[in-house]
Amino acid sequence: MANKERNKRSARKARAEARAEREAAQLASTSANGSKSKKSAQQSKAVATKKDKGERRGPFKRIRGYFADVRTEMHRVVWPSRAELKNFTFGVVVMLIVFGVAIWLVDLGLVSLLSVFAGMRG
Repeated sequence: MANKERNKRSARKARAEARAEREAAQLASTSANGSKSKKSAQQSKAVATKKDKGERRGPFKRIRGYFADVRTEMHRVVWPSRAELKNFTFGVVVMLIVFGVAIWLVDLGLVSLLSVFAGMRG
């Protein structure tokens, strides 16, 4: 199960690197030509029209769009396996105990110092 998740992550990483290389190559070619290509001009125009449409949408369409985006992102989430979840939970509980004891000891030391200090003054 863990190998499957690792494979998914590495495939996503490889796609992201390939995408970054393509974008860098496109950027280099457009800067070498000195002008935007027809495709990048169309993309810029599409982005501008999307922004314009986004401003004119009603509140219910914006809310529906928000929940559609949430749903899309939830499908992209890589959920931990049962074993990973147990390990993470155990780690959190152990750290809570460790920090709780540390704070208790510091509190105990401060209280004893204050009592000694108050005892000397009184």
